[in-house]
Amino acid sequence: MKKIMMMAIAFMASSMAFAGDSDALKAVMKSKNYAEAVQLLKQNLGQMADNTEKAKAYNHLVDLAMGTVTKQTAIIAENQMSVQLGRAASEIHPYDTLGLADAICDAIESAVECDKYDQQPNAKGKVAPKFSEKNAQRVWAVRHHLVNIGQDQATNGNKKVALKYWGTFALSNEEPFFAAQDHSSESDFVAQVAFFAGRYAYDEGDMEAVRRYLAIAKKDAREKENAVNLELFAIRHNLKNHADSLKAINELKAMYEAEPENDAVLDALNGMYDAAKDRAAQNALLDNHLAKYPTSFAALANKGLIAMGDNDAVKGAEWLQKAAASKPDNAVIFTYLGICYSSLASTTEDSAKSKEYYKQAIDAFDKAKELDPDKQMANWGYNRYQAYYGLYGEDDARTKAAEADR
Repeated sequence: MKKIMMMAIAFMASSMAFAGDSDALKAVMKSKNYAEAVQLLKQNLGQMADNTEKAKAYNHLVDLAMGTVTKQTAIIAENQMSVQLGRAASEIHPYDTLGLADAICDAIESAVECDKYDQQPNAKGKVAPKFSEKNAQRVWAVRHHLVNIGQDQATNGNKKVALKYWGTFALSNEEPFFAAQDHSSESDFVAQVAFFAGRYAYDEGDMEAVRRYLAIAKKDAREKENAVNLELFAIRHNLKNHADSLKAINELKAMYEAEPENDAVLDALNGMYDAAKDRAAQNALLDNHLAKYPTSFAALANKGLIAMGDNDAVKGAEWLQKAAASKPDNAVIFTYLGICYSSLASTTEDSAKSKEYYKQAIDAFDKAKELDPDKQMANWGYNRYQAYYGLYGEDDARTKAAEADR
C-alpha cells in the first residue's frame, strides 16, 4: 500500500510539473491571424496561468506580425535582385507597403509587451526570459522600413499615417527593450524623424505626444534649436482664455527650470508674463536670470525693451548696449538702440549732448543697415533717416542718402 501511495504521489507531481498550456493560452496560440489573436489575448489574458504563459502568448503575436514582415520583405529583396539582374518589369512584384509598416508596428508593440512578462518570475520564482533577446534582434532589424514608408506617406499628404510610423520608430529607439541593439546606424537621422513626428503630433493636437517626440529630438545638437522652437510655439499657440495662459506659463516655467540657460525658453516665458501684465514676475525672472547669466542676450534685450516701454530711454540704451555687446550680429537690437539714442537726442536741451546722442544713434542704425541691408529683420530705414536729419539737417548729402534708404 505504501508503495502504491508513493507511486500515486509521484504521478501527481509529474502531472503538475508537465501540465500543458491553459485553455486561455491555447485559444490564442491556435489563431493564425494577428488581429484575431490580439482580440483573443485581450479576452483571455486574465485567465492565463502565470507570467510565462502571458509572455508566450505575446510572443505568438510577435511571430504572427513578423510572418507578415518576412513575406513582404522577401518580395522587396526579390524585386531588388530582379533590378540588379536587369530582368523585365513583369518580374517586379507589388508588395503591401502599409501592411509591412503596420506589421512592424505590431511586432514592436507585442515584443515590448512580451518582454514585460518575460522578465517576471516564472512559476518557480525565477527570472528566465525565453523570448526577449530573439525578439529584440529580429524586430530591430526591420524598424528602418518605418522611416522610408513614413516618408512616402508624408509626401502623399497622409500625415496621420506618417505620424504613426515615424512616431513608432522614434519612440522605439528610446525603448529600454532595444537598449542592447546597435543604434549607431540611426544616429544621423533619428532626431530628425522625431522632430517631424512632433510637428505632425502638433497638427493632431496631441501635446503629450509632441513633448515625447521633441524630447528625443532635443538630445541631438543639430535638432535641438528647431525642437525647442516648435515646443515653444505649440505651448503658446491657440491660447483662448486666461486658464490657457496660466497653463502655458506653468509649462514654460517647467521648461525653463529644465533648461535655464536656454535664451529662447527665457524669452518665451518673459513674453507670457508681459502679455499677462505681470511686471513683478517678469522683472523677477529677468533679474534672477541675469544674476546667474549676466551676458544673456534675451534677458538684456528684454530689460531694454521694458525700459523703452516705460519711456525710459536712458535705461533702455544701457540695457540694449549690453545686449548688442552680447550678440553683435542682431540688427533688431541695434535698431532699438538707435531709437533710444534718437529719443534722447530729441528730448535733451543740451545741444552738445543732443549731437552726441544723434551720433550714437547713427552708429547703431548704420550697424543695423550693415547687418540687414534689405530690412528683412529690422525696419531701420525711416528711423535712420530721422537721426541723420537731426544731426546734419535736411539738405546735407548724407541726409539725402539716408532718405533714399528709408
